[in-house]
Amino acid sequence: MSLVRRNNNLLPSFFDEVFKPDWFGGMENYGASVPAVNIKEADHEFSLELAAPGMKKDDFNVEVDKNILTISAEVKKENEEKEDGNGVYSRREFSYNSFKRVFTLPESVDSDKINASYEDGVLILALPKKEEALPKPKRLIEIA
Repeated sequence: MSLVRRNNNLLPSFFDEVFKPDWFGGMENYGASVPAVNIKEADHEFSLELAAPGMKKDDFNVEVDKNILTISAEVKKENEEKEDGNGVYSRREFSYNSFKRVFTLPESVDSDKINASYEDGVLILALPKKEEALPKPKRLIEIA
């Protein structure tokens, strides 16, 4: 006999579902695998790298709307093998993969100058900073 611990209280399970980390982490996957993302900050830009091997650049959709960056992809694959000339399939496989990641951009990002590239299974986005957000060079103040 094994003991199974259950929490029959409605409130904790409701809060666990509503406030789970994915809501604030930018992931909408609903059980599917979501590509990992690296975010780096340099003096002049942010860099976002999304690991998505096996995809083509046409599979991605990247949008910016009111400082909200949305990266999504959809891939449909279908393989068929026919056994004879009567249209009888000996094997038919199909798959469907999709994901969506949503990021809130900081006010310092110049959303009009964002660009993206896809190479070696990694989607790379360059998010340049606005001119006023760039670090100012050090200057010497003379004492009068």
